[in-house]
Amino acid sequence: MSQYEIFDRSRLQVKPLAERHHDLHLDRWLGLDDPTPPFSHPELTVVAGRLSQARDVGAARILMMGAHVLRAGVNRHIIDLMETGIIDHIAVNGAAAIHDYELARIGATTESVDRYIRTGEFGLWRETGELNDWIREASDLSLGLGENVGRRIEASGFPHRDLSVFAAAWRCGVPVTVHVGIGYDIIHEHPNCDGAALGAASYRDFLIFAHTVERLEGGVLLNFGSAIMGPEVYLKALAMARNVARQEGRSIRRFTTAVFDMVPIRGDHRKELPKTDPGYYFRPHKTILVRTVAEGGESFYFCGDHRATLPALWRWFRDRGR
Repeated sequence: MSQYEIFDRSRLQVKPLAERHHDLHLDRWLGLDDPTPPFSHPELTVVAGRLSQARDVGAARILMMGAHVLRAGVNRHIIDLMETGIIDHIAVNGAAAIHDYELARIGATTESVDRYIRTGEFGLWRETGELNDWIREASDLSLGLGENVGRRIEASGFPHRDLSVFAAAWRCGVPVTVHVGIGYDIIHEHPNCDGAALGAASYRDFLIFAHTVERLEGGVLLNFGSAIMGPEVYLKALAMARNVARQEGRSIRRFTTAVFDMVPIRGDHRKELPKTDPGYYFRPHKTILVRTVAEGGESFYFCGDHRATLPALWRWFRDRGR
């Protein structure tokens, strides 16, 4: 037994979502024909073309993203990219599952940290805690975390499940893998959070992701706004995939990576910065744009708002009839 006492979660007061003020409502989410902020970049056509080529040969087309990409209101664009086969794997952090669930269920998401941390109410909302039950179920059924969330939202009567990326992925047979860090997400505050189930379901997702990375030769990996989860999960999965490929006389070297973020990168994004430069510690740069494509791959960087860049990529396919 541990010599240290733990926090007694039974003392927590968990309130209904109806009592929460939401920062984002349905009008935030774009329709496919809605105008978006302008964005253009000459190399966006190259990346889109690589995605099309990868689809033609069955290579991996991976979209890694931070949860704030969903908050940018581009769910319908992501769903369409899955439905048309442009994207065949999505990897997210735990917060993405929360936003997707809340949006599908109540048509709103995102609370004010500044407001609710003052009163100790931040994150403690009853309905969102249902995700913990679904995660335990995923572990019991040997399903991935993202897989079961998508399955349950699709089967629910939630009024806005048409906006759920997870439900759409379940319908399309596209894995959505959720890569969690214990203590990162509001549902970890809840009394019904089971750490063992969370770990089992998310680790299965990591292995599902690593299996997709085995098809990355000739493929494309996109990273939208994930500064830590995306680069670190991709790095470990690529090491595993290359380890097996080397034993089998194969290689995973010739593929495309693209980072979409709002952090300016000084100089040539295909070269690593010195450790004396703070930019060296921006993982998407050194990991995704430099180190992992150093032996035959090619990388691209696009600086802009996700509400502009992701629809711009989607529009390339729409304008060319897929």
